[in-house]
Amino acid sequence: MSRISRIESFLVPPRWLFVRIETDDGAVGWGEASLEGHAEAVAGAIDAARDRLIGHDASRIEDAWQTLHRLGFYRGGPVLLSAIAGIDQALWDLRGRMLGVPVSDLMGGRVRDRIRVYAWIGGDRPADVAAAAKLRVEQGFDAVKMNGSEEMDWLAGAAAIDAAVERLGLVRATGVDVGLDFHGRVHKPMARQLVRALEPLHPLFVEEVLLSEHPEAIAQVAAQTSVPVALGERLYSRWDFKPFFAAAAIDIAQPDIAHAGGLSECRRIAAMAEAYDVAIAPHCPIGPIALAACLQLAAVTPNFVIQEMALGIHYNQADADLLTYLVDPEVLAVTRGTVAVPDGPGLGITIDEARVREAARDPHRWRNPVWRGADGSLREW
Repeated sequence: MSRISRIESFLVPPRWLFVRIETDDGAVGWGEASLEGHAEAVAGAIDAARDRLIGHDASRIEDAWQTLHRLGFYRGGPVLLSAIAGIDQALWDLRGRMLGVPVSDLMGGRVRDRIRVYAWIGGDRPADVAAAAKLRVEQGFDAVKMNGSEEMDWLAGAAAIDAAVERLGLVRATGVDVGLDFHGRVHKPMARQLVRALEPLHPLFVEEVLLSEHPEAIAQVAAQTSVPVALGERLYSRWDFKPFFAAAAIDIAQPDIAHAGGLSECRRIAAMAEAYDVAIAPHCPIGPIALAACLQLAAVTPNFVIQEMALGIHYNQADADLLTYLVDPEVLAVTRGTVAVPDGPGLGITIDEARVREAARDPHRWRNPVWRGADGSLREW
């Protein structure tokens, strides 16, 4: 029996939180618990988890998950479930490495060999966004995601709607499929108008058209459009997703494997979604460990459709960011819009531990930018 002897967390640039777990016989696994803008809080929760898990049988992954989730009395939320997510991924990685098989084998084996992926594009002008889409095509992508609109009040003029349509039209003209992310920046009256205006251009999906604290309004918007409605990066457990499934409010669930309890909980969310004929497209604008975990999940999930991948120009970071801490970056190569399921042991990637430790000597303090409108009022990020 291998017992957990060490749990470490590392705050590394640009905004990530990695977790390393080691057993008393020297086995190691890696996970990611990145919660953008709140990394220090998650690191504190991981520190508390050590009191529960040091000496725990490393093979009892579900028992570790239940222990951390239930025995703290206060359950759920982004901080606690992000901490659990990083630990859970690391335990699955560790188990796969000990047995010499990928995590997908431990979860019943693959239902697919390649994973369709998309990447973010942005720009200040419509032409800039179209140019970014062309760059993504050169990188091997056939699908992208972009902002659906700027921040809008409850009422906005026709010019705002026309601008959103123009942006989408220019990007669609490059030949890629396009998901639209509204980041909860609009309100119900504008959401209805925007989705109706964009529908003829056949977006791949519309994401967070409204904030997730408005499930009844999201259901209303979903009932009025044929565009798939996606949501889930700010939901953290199967219990959070349950009312959206029950109300038929969404078509695509987007749990973030670094926020929503890791592989164990995201697989449960995916199975629950399948029962409602809802697809899975995991949110992942973060680091390589979370992405590798997502690829293992996608490999075993029948209702998976597409995976977010933060390669290159995402959030103005250098192209190397996603690959910086990997010994084997070629494992995430994009070809014809897809990535092969990593078939190495565990999560299928090899972390450059020396580089992680060096980077963590100067821990990041990344915070979401502050945006304000022309009237000085605070805007959603």
